[in-house]
This record gives sequence, C-alpha cells and structure tokens, in this order.
Amino acid sequence: MPFAYFDKLTSAQQRTYRKSDMIRHIELPDIAPLMPLAAAIGRALESESPREVGRACQALVDVTNAQMKTPPVVLRVLARRPADSGGELQGLYEPDEIAGGTARITLWMRTAQREQVVKFRTFLRTLVHELCHHFDYELYRLDDTFHTEGFYTRESAMMRELLGEVRRPTDRGG
Repeated sequence: MPFAYFDKLTSAQQRTYRKSDMIRHIELPDIAPLMPLAAAIGRALESESPREVGRACQALVDVTNAQMKTPPVVLRVLARRPADSGGELQGLYEPDEIAGGTARITLWMRTAQREQVVKFRTFLRTLVHELCHHFDYELYRLDDTFHTEGFYTRESAMMRELLGEVRRPTDRGG
C-alpha cells in the first residue's frame, strides 16, 4: 500500500514509486568484506572525531560501490545535526547533478538538541539509507528516489546483512 503522499505525485512519479516499491533487497555480491568496515564505523564514532568517522564511512561506501559497480560517492561527516521546526536532519544524499559532478552523502554525528554522538546502529542506518538513495539512481536507474515500503525493506535488509544478523523469512528478493 503506497504512503499518503503517493496521490500527490505525477503519473510518471507514481510509476517510479511503484518500481521502487517492488525492489525489496539489494544483492550485495560479497557481504564478508563489508561487515568489518561497518563495524569500524562504530569504533570511529567512539573517537568522537568527524574526520575518523568520515574515513570509516568512506571506506564502506567505496567498497560497496566497487562491488555494485556504481559510481563513487563523496562522503562527509559533520559534527552537529541541523534542526528546525520540522525536526533534525540526519543525513542527506545529493545526486551527482546536484552535487556538481560526483554524488555526495552528508551525515551528522551529533544530535542537534543534546549534542550527543549518535548511537552506532542509528548512524549506520542513516548511512545505509543515503546509500539506498544512491542505488535508486545509479543501480536501479529510477528517475527519482522515494521513501517507499520497498525502499525501507531494502534498507533494513542491508542493515541486517552488514551487522551479520539473520535475514528474516519475510524478506523478498527483488
């Protein structure tokens, strides 16, 4: 069932939304080398250094993109999340045409209100979320990237794989 904003989309956007919704799993060719790179992000977060966290995230993104044969992404980690009346921004994906040549992912490692370092799982999920936007454009060749049920299912499946957790039997391939 589509999310509420579906009815406000153009017919072309609705077609893209439906395509995205049908993709339930990202086929990572070799999860084994990705798992320690994901774990290294947790150790980097403990350092509280945006530079160290950025290096760890970039390593995971680079190896994932190499496996998937998708274009590179420049990753940057900033200290404190921006916030406004709409809430806190956790991550941002900018496709290559917006970022000026190479796609960019920006992540924030501290919460806006309490300025605490984000918990590892939350931070990794944000990175995976933004990487899923990249795959929507570059791997699946979607005209746009929408938050669909399929999108969130792909995100959750990739998280479980990176963390070495058993896949649930409800996951469907795509």
